Amino acid sequence: MIKDWALLGTVLALLTAATFVGQWLKRQTSLGLEARAVNSFNSRVQAWWFFSIVLGAAFFFPRLTVVLFGLLAFWALREFITLTPTRMGDHRALFWVFFFFTPMQFVLVAYENYPFYSILIPVYAFLFLAARVAISGDYTRFLERVAKIQFGLLVCVYCLSFAPALLFLKCKNMLDDDASANARLLLFFVTIVLFSELLQFICSRLFGKHLIAEPIDTQRTWEGFLGGAGATTVAGIVLYWATPFPHWWQAGAMSLLIAVMASAGALTMAAIKRDRGEVTSGTLIEGHGGVLSRIDALCFAAPVFYHVTGYFFGLSS
Repeated sequence: MIKDWALLGTVLALLTAATFVGQWLKRQTSLGLEARAVNSFNSRVQAWWFFSIVLGAAFFFPRLTVVLFGLLAFWALREFITLTPTRMGDHRALFWVFFFFTPMQFVLVAYENYPFYSILIPVYAFLFLAARVAISGDYTRFLERVAKIQFGLLVCVYCLSFAPALLFLKCKNMLDDDASANARLLLFFVTIVLFSELLQFICSRLFGKHLIAEPIDTQRTWEGFLGGAGATTVAGIVLYWATPFPHWWQAGAMSLLIAVMASAGALTMAAIKRDRGEVTSGTLIEGHGGVLSRIDALCFAAPVFYHVTGYFFGLSS
C-alpha cells in the first residue's frame, strides 16, 4: 500500500512539475520558442493527466482498466481507419474488426487467456480479414487495402492490449500478498512512456540540431532522442522500487528499451499521417490531436515491454 501511494504521488508530482514548466514556457516569449511547439508540449501534459488518472482505476478494478483500454483501442482504430480510404468491399470486414476481434481481444486479456490473445489477431484475424475482403469480389488495390486494415488492427488493438495485460503478468519478485504489484508495473510502464516522450520533446527543443527524419517530423532530433532516452533511463532507475526488477540497472535497461520503442512508435505514426496528408486526427482530448496521437508510443512499447519482462522476470522463465 505504501508503494502504491508513493508511486501515485511521484507520478502526480512529476505531472504537476511538467504542467508548471509548460505554463512558464508559454509566458517566456524572450526565449524564442515557437508557440506551436510550446502548445504541443502543454497538450501532451494535459493528455497524460487524463491517462494517468484513468490508470488509477487499475489499483482497484483491474478488469475495468482493461475495458478502458479497449475503448481507447476502439477509438484509436476508428481514427486510423479514417486516415485510410476504404471501399464498399471492405465494410463487412471492418464490421468484424470493430465488433468482434477488437472486443474479443480485450475479453481474452481480462480473463488471462494468454495463449489465445497472443495469436487471435496476427493469425486468425489476419487470415479471416483477407478472405472476407476477397469474398466481396472487389480486387482493386486488394493487397494495399487488406494490409492497411491489418496494420491498424495490429497496432491499435493487438499491441495496445499488452499494456493492460501487464495487470495479469506474474513475475518472480512479486509477493503473493501484494495484490497491487501488477498495477504498479502498469503505472510504471505508462509513466516511463509518458516521460520518455516529454523528455525527448524538451531535449529536442533545447539541444536539437540534427533531425532524425525531417520530411516526417520537424521536431524530433537525434539529440532529443539520446538525451530523452538517457534521462528516461535515470527516471527508471529512480523508480525501480515500484517494479518487479530486483536490481536498479535492470529497471534502467527496461526504461531505455521503453524509450527506444516509444520513439519508434511516435515516428512511425507520424510517417503514416504524413503519407495520408494528415498532421493530427481526432478530438477525444480537447486541444489535442486525438487518442491515436497519444497512444502511438504506447502501442509500440507495450508488447516489447510485456514479452521482455515475461521472458527475463516471469515465473515461467
